[in-house]
Amino acid sequence: MQNIALIAHDAKKPELVRFLKEHEDWLPGVNLLATGRTAEFLEEQGIKCRHLSPGKSGGYNEITEMIGKGEIDIVIFLRDHKVVQPHHEDIRRLLEACNVNNIPLATNKATAELVILGLIRKESIERMKRNID
Repeated sequence: MQNIALIAHDAKKPELVRFLKEHEDWLPGVNLLATGRTAEFLEEQGIKCRHLSPGKSGGYNEITEMIGKGEIDIVIFLRDHKVVQPHHEDIRRLLEACNVNNIPLATNKATAELVILGLIRKESIERMKRNID
């Protein structure tokens, strides 16, 4: 089962909800994990997810650690370019962990769609190979 970490700055939370609702048929059997207020916002909109700490209270670090343990398969982080965070170093480490550990990272809707379509395609090919063997 795939684990997708979700993070969205406040201005991007509605966009994340729209994306997930538009593509809910793409995500059967996927575990969604989200940082604090993102998780609360998603659940208020009827989207179930596992709650992590708020980003500035260690949520970014939680995801970074999970990436290092191989527990995260995709990160979707819808960032508001106007926001400057005092915990920017946590965000930098999270982005670096994605790069170092070869974890797909989407920072906008278009990339998130491509990443999830790639995951679906990859799983389809793996199922076909198992059926042939």
